[in-house]
Amino acid sequence: MPATSPAHQPRRRRRTTRLLAAAGVLTAGALAAAALPGAASAGEHHGGKGGSHGHHHPNRYQDIQLLSFNDLHGNLEPPTGSSGRVTERRPDGTQKTIDAGGVEYLATHLREARKGNRYSITAAGGDMVGASPLLSGLFHDEPTIEALNKLDLDVTSVGNHEFDEGARELRRLQYGGCHPTDGCYTDKKFKGADFPYLAANVVDDRSRKPLLKPYWVWKKRDVKVGFIGVTLEGTPDIVSAEGVKGLSFKDEVATINKYARELRRKGVKSIVALIHEGGFPASQDYNYDCDSPGAGDGISGPIADIAENVTPDVDALVTGHTHAAYACTIPDPSGKPRTVTSAASFGRLYTDTTLTYDRRTGDIARTAVKSANHVVTRDVPKAPDMTRLIAQWNTLAAPIGNRAIGHISGDIVRDGIESPLGDLIADAQLQYARTLDPETDLALMNPGGIRASLTHAASGGEGDGVVTFAEAFTVQPFANTVNLQTFTGAQLIQALQEQVSGPNEAAPKILQVSAGLTYTLDLTKSGADRVVTDSIRLDGAPIDPDASYRVATNSFLAGGGDGFPTLGEGTDDLVGADDLTALEQYLTANSSASSPLAPPAADRITIVQ
Repeated sequence: MPATSPAHQPRRRRRTTRLLAAAGVLTAGALAAAALPGAASAGEHHGGKGGSHGHHHPNRYQDIQLLSFNDLHGNLEPPTGSSGRVTERRPDGTQKTIDAGGVEYLATHLREARKGNRYSITAAGGDMVGASPLLSGLFHDEPTIEALNKLDLDVTSVGNHEFDEGARELRRLQYGGCHPTDGCYTDKKFKGADFPYLAANVVDDRSRKPLLKPYWVWKKRDVKVGFIGVTLEGTPDIVSAEGVKGLSFKDEVATINKYARELRRKGVKSIVALIHEGGFPASQDYNYDCDSPGAGDGISGPIADIAENVTPDVDALVTGHTHAAYACTIPDPSGKPRTVTSAASFGRLYTDTTLTYDRRTGDIARTAVKSANHVVTRDVPKAPDMTRLIAQWNTLAAPIGNRAIGHISGDIVRDGIESPLGDLIADAQLQYARTLDPETDLALMNPGGIRASLTHAASGGEGDGVVTFAEAFTVQPFANTVNLQTFTGAQLIQALQEQVSGPNEAAPKILQVSAGLTYTLDLTKSGADRVVTDSIRLDGAPIDPDASYRVATNSFLAGGGDGFPTLGEGTDDLVGADDLTALEQYLTANSSASSPLAPPAADRITIVQ
């Protein structure tokens, strides 16, 4: 399931320390690289043709280019709508919107950025796969792994979405082999990732060892850089229970510090942490200066506290998960500035960081670290190998994806505390659940399981208002099943209160509800009191705490996911088909070309603010 919504994140405490911040979009420490004796500029002795400083006469300092991105989520084709745009803050204070993303363009940008940089590494911060569009998701993300191989990705951490289909499937993506159920999709056996997935804090409960490699060392001549990869400790809370069965997720800081010590014992002193956890900058503009007025002052969220506690032995943090864009310096425990970056999501940005390696110490001269995000614009030539890859998989996916399954009269969006699309999906699950058990009373849908809006404008040649299977797949790509459980009225009330209390108090997760269930959400109050208990009605009648109610949810919620433990305590379980099937059947049954489905009013929850 997706990251916590930034809109509800509390701002972290303000630090009193103020450090120098670089001008513009660059993030730098107190000294520029030029201040270092013998420092090399990006192209000075990286081996560009005709360069006067070849590797036979190395200087003490060697610039290393670190290119990074995160949260690709299988977006091989350019993402659509707001998912395919970034905003830029211009010098005059106005905003500019830029279309961005698509691996055909990402490949071109990365390859251009590498030119003249012989010491170049490409790393990622997790969620390369999972919650993917149909082109990748239909084939269990094999197309994305193939694309990342062609992108020359060197290393990535795991993210929470790498566990959507469980540890066994993650190992298959790493090591190759045909899918155990669907088999091989082409006449060639899937070979797996050419790059290592790092999972330092994901421990197999049986072996008590990391599920995958905890770290990896990049080497070129006399230069060595170690990479430690972790995902957020809270992964089990946002992934289905089956996906993380038999695994433990350890504290990010303690794990990184442990393996940093191990790397240093092995003589690797330059270290980068790849962390699938992130922060929330104060602005959505990709070039926002989050080091104003002081270092790291413009960013809040989990990564700020992680960065302040990870050992100073780590020289830079590449992060993700929140789909935000930032290139900040946050002081480490010793008070020294350290680069912390994230490149938004869906391949819309990449980060270019310069790490200046000190050959005498084997460490990064951290005062010289510079970093900036760059837009993956679509005004460059497409990479031909990526175009061919997309075409090959589209040939297989098109007959399935282009099939029309319904018609809508306007955009049905997922935006808002209660969204029109959330209502539609809850209604679809209720209608489907009643084919399994006619006594089903209501359905609940987690907002994070809704990955995109349904748009009225045609995405291809299907025509305006036509909903294709591919579009529905993009909305609900997780292959969760529709589960039926019986709860008491008291449990149902408690589940609604868990939207705004416990782990969800600081960042509420408001469940989308089926027709007939209504209540008031008073956001002027705190904790569980924000759900006005006396207002909860089902078909106009108050919820009886002692009565039994048959409730449909997806399997993720039925396992207690997203901080809803009560939804994991139901009885008389009945498991149906996947939630996408429920959505498809609903759209087909309730719409036609002559009578398209109108967007629901989203008026089931009364919001008091």
